[in-house]
Amino acid sequence: MKLLRQVGFWLLVAGIMAISLFPLYYATVTSLRPASKLFEPAWLPTSLTAANYAAVFNELPFARNLLNSVLVAGSVVAIAMAAGVTAAYALARVRFRGRGLLLAAILAVSMFPQVAILSGMFELISALGLYNRLAGLALTYTVFTLPFTVWILIAFLREFPQELEEAALIDGAGAWQTLTQVFLPPMRPAMATTALLAFIAAWNEFLFALTFTLTNEQRTVPVAIALMTGASRHELPWGNIMAASVIVTVPLIALVLLLQRRIIAGMAAGALKG
Repeated sequence: MKLLRQVGFWLLVAGIMAISLFPLYYATVTSLRPASKLFEPAWLPTSLTAANYAAVFNELPFARNLLNSVLVAGSVVAIAMAAGVTAAYALARVRFRGRGLLLAAILAVSMFPQVAILSGMFELISALGLYNRLAGLALTYTVFTLPFTVWILIAFLREFPQELEEAALIDGAGAWQTLTQVFLPPMRPAMATTALLAFIAAWNEFLFALTFTLTNEQRTVPVAIALMTGASRHELPWGNIMAASVIVTVPLIALVLLLQRRIIAGMAAGALKG
């Protein structure tokens, strides 16, 4: 009976992994096939070619699009973490009138769908002269990234004992020293998890990037992939699209592998504290 349970468990794990990894496998295999064999029913490519990857960079400013995504997502993470840590500390550890209302307002902002604030953000971006600029995208992404960043960090900061702050105050530390020297070191796993989530959200965002950019040189990779066209209006270069999708996915996989220890530590800390 125990053996059957173990076999069933590992079969379930294998099934989940197969379902999760199949889209990436299919995209990778398709990206390595020549155009004449893209739609052949084969699990493995009979011939491999890097022509699709070369075409992505030769026919489009895809390297510029990648750089745009890195700059925008990196800026969003930096702004969201800097503002999120300080805001979360104030909301979680400092008592003041209206704190509950402010927390509810932050949560309410994160509940709105992107399309609901699209027109308002367009007017704001145009008024600031940031249309078709990377700074406009960074500002827009920060609007929907900062609320969940603040909420995640608040959940961790609330669990620290009050004695930590009292000991810091006795030693003569101010609010900034308490935050940076007492709370930040044990918060690094949580910050790594939050930063990764913010980066993924900004990296994959499509609607704002499509609306607030006009030229290929200012577009991010999701929009660049969506606007790929073939030789005719109704023909899509599936090999190029799959190659671009694999290229875009690699940085996210690399980040997860690089930060996996901190991510697991942050999730475990949150589970134990909860």
